[in-house]
Amino acid sequence: MTKAIRVRYAPSPTGLLHIGNARTALFNYLYARHYGGTFIIRIEDTDRKRHVEDGERSQLENLRWLGIDWDESPETHENYRQSERLDIYQKYVNELLDKGLAYKSYVTEEELAAERERQEAAGETPRYINEFLGMSEEEKAAYIAEREAAGIIPTVRLVVNEAGIYKWTDMVKGEIEFEGGNIGGDWVIQKKDGYPTYNFAVVIDDHLMEISHVIRGDDHIANTPKQLMVYEALGWEAPEFGHMTLIINSETGKKLSKRDTNTLQFIEDYRKKGYLPEAVFNFIALLGWNPGGEHEIFSRQELIELFDEKRLSKSPAAFDQKKLDWMNNEYIKNADFDTIFALAKPYLEEAGRLTDKAEKLVELYKPQMKSVDEIVPLTDLFFADFPELTNAEHEVMAGETVPTVLTAFKEKLEAMSDADFVTENIFPQIKAVQKETGIKGKNLFMPIRIAVSGEMHGPELPDTIYLLGREKSIQHIENMLNQIQ
Repeated sequence: MTKAIRVRYAPSPTGLLHIGNARTALFNYLYARHYGGTFIIRIEDTDRKRHVEDGERSQLENLRWLGIDWDESPETHENYRQSERLDIYQKYVNELLDKGLAYKSYVTEEELAAERERQEAAGETPRYINEFLGMSEEEKAAYIAEREAAGIIPTVRLVVNEAGIYKWTDMVKGEIEFEGGNIGGDWVIQKKDGYPTYNFAVVIDDHLMEISHVIRGDDHIANTPKQLMVYEALGWEAPEFGHMTLIINSETGKKLSKRDTNTLQFIEDYRKKGYLPEAVFNFIALLGWNPGGEHEIFSRQELIELFDEKRLSKSPAAFDQKKLDWMNNEYIKNADFDTIFALAKPYLEEAGRLTDKAEKLVELYKPQMKSVDEIVPLTDLFFADFPELTNAEHEVMAGETVPTVLTAFKEKLEAMSDADFVTENIFPQIKAVQKETGIKGKNLFMPIRIAVSGEMHGPELPDTIYLLGREKSIQHIENMLNQIQ
């Protein structure tokens, strides 16, 4: 019988949810949901130095915002944080010590550093050399007694089979193998503070939680042979491994780095800017996975149905901000108005622009927004000072018929009552100016647009005039006439 599919996302609460981590979570989620398996969240919080208060909450909250749900987590299950499992790890450390497959190591940090320095100077590959090498049992006992008397707290190291070959068939990359002799010697499975190291704890957790497949970034490939050693030492069957390729910045061609400040890399940043979670989910799902065909917009359910681990890419995934912006714009355009207006309100409120015309503004600019926070700069036209005209705009306003058009249109606006001043009544006034003056096309529309808005392009002219308001539009035309006459 085939093993039940159980996969996990196991973040360290050392910071906000990064695009790379979000992709790991998302691919595990899609894999579980596609095959009707179980998706688990486990918190790997043994790195006490880098632990961030609120890091766990931030991870879970941002995953929820993306639309990822899970079946098991610290919220529902006991001991799903590594810090709650120390006694479990201790049990297996003791088992390996008893079997002679691990030992207590009393080498100090200073000694390790000095040895590393010596190896580098000699052109050797840095590696740990067993401190008990060549010692008799009596010498070992004397060395340990001396170290313990000096108050040196030991680490615990796994005995590495230098002649062993550690190989697996990777779900993404195919056959991968490492020689035991190239691992760097016996490695630490328990630190001086009693906490397990990552490569030890993760094996215990994955085994006890019956994880069937480990899908993660390829920066973990070098960890896999160490983890296989622990599986071997404890006599356990290892899960299947799949290592996704790196995400690179499409602008620079370099690995997406948290230090790359030109790119938004945290899910939190996209939330703050008013990206739609469905768009971000869709975009991340295509980073290193291809469903086939030309289509790029998929619902969450479609992505679950289409997901096929055989289509995970072997080449680096390019993070393209422009593509994400295009995708988010598609989602905004197709979203219902109420959703977008609700998202836009806080930005308008903060900018002091939540007027009685706010809904009209959002309706007008909804098709243009790449992120909902753009509603503020897009509406500058209606709230900011009249802009400086460009040379091209000055050229239009120097036209012979411009004063005639502006004067006639100003009169039309002045004759309108406040009740009549609605979008659908404004275009007929422009047509009436055309009829009276015989001026049409660009010579009619462009001077009016520039006079009221200071710009050659923008929303539909009747919408622009309505949103500016009758008084402001008349004022702008008057100011322009004073400049050009």
